[in-house]
Amino acid sequence: MKRTLAAVAAFGIAFGFVEAAVVVYLRLNFYPDGFSFPLAEIPYHIGFTEIAREIATIIMLVSVGWLAGHRFLERFAYFAFAFAVWDIFYYVFLKVVLDWPASIFTNDVLFLIPLPWVGPVLAPVIVSVCLICASVIVLRREQTDRPVNLHAMQWITVVIGGILVIASFLMDTGAALQQQMPGTFNWLFFAAGLCVGIAGFAWALHESNKEKA
Repeated sequence: MKRTLAAVAAFGIAFGFVEAAVVVYLRLNFYPDGFSFPLAEIPYHIGFTEIAREIATIIMLVSVGWLAGHRFLERFAYFAFAFAVWDIFYYVFLKVVLDWPASIFTNDVLFLIPLPWVGPVLAPVIVSVCLICASVIVLRREQTDRPVNLHAMQWITVVIGGILVIASFLMDTGAALQQQMPGTFNWLFFAAGLCVGIAGFAWALHESNKEKA
């Protein structure tokens, strides 16, 4: 597991640099004086290309998880781990190359599907740290024959938490679509979603321990 996890981490770090390099070139063309809100108007074909690139990114990360694992939850854990490492190191490399973001509270366009996600850099990093912790727990338990079993209600709880987190990023979509300044990020809504998701995972851990006992 450690060797596989190290290989997945290496992929995530390298892919984070590739993603950062693409953004460096985009900002050179559309934000020569530095990235900031309100956003510059981008041609439709560039926007569609960026959406396609994000879809391709997810396919690549899912593929890594599928190849690294065996059971569904193990594969999902490797995907979550790769995604989280990629996301964190994307910002690490942007800081190294562009000295951006200025702070962990700097706003960014985080994702484009189904609509632009807007929020401070700290928020997706927090999510990524949680994903790394949860995925490592799942993978360690898989190796020791104590798998985490998420039943229907626990999956629903985790998914609801994820939806609330994503909704917190979509609350200020207009800032991206209409070239406006983003408002104050709803940390309370974000925290609520994060807590619900963590609670669902902790519930699954507790029930899995009882089943094994």
